[in-house]
Amino acid sequence: MLVEFKGMAPDVSQASYIAPNAAICGDVTLGEGSSVWFGAAIRGEVAPIRIGKNNNVQDNATLHSDHDCPIVLGERVSVGHNAVVHGAVIENDVTVGMHATVLNGAVIGAGSMIAAGALVKERQVIPPCSLVVGVPGKVVRTLDAEAVARNVAHSQEAYIADAQEYARSRVVE
Repeated sequence: MLVEFKGMAPDVSQASYIAPNAAICGDVTLGEGSSVWFGAAIRGEVAPIRIGKNNNVQDNATLHSDHDCPIVLGERVSVGHNAVVHGAVIENDVTVGMHATVLNGAVIGAGSMIAAGALVKERQVIPPCSLVVGVPGKVVRTLDAEAVARNVAHSQEAYIADAQEYARSRVVE
């Protein structure tokens, strides 16, 4: 469902797939090849949400901007099932794990992985290529280039292929 809110309409013209029960509202732009999956909510009511190329926002994830806290997702970002990104910047090649939460003003450096269930606090800055775990989230190690490439490739291969296949599918009632 696409919702124009206060004159702001989502631009999903370059997305590869949007599930029929996803909700995208307000000032939201999806980049080329990006996908939004079942039950996801993306709400850009008070600040913009910019989602770059080849990202996937997985089932039941929530992206919500806040006053003076837009959301920016770089390229090749995976936002896992039930994850929450609230008013944060996520740089390229990042995985936000299932049930992870990234709060207002946080910046996640390129190539990082936010582990399942982790909590990145408000205004926390995560250096590039970091593995973040726990509540509150702590950097436990630096990921090497091979680990970053493996994480990105795994998600990209699966979600790009699935998005293309789902885009050709039809809803059966």
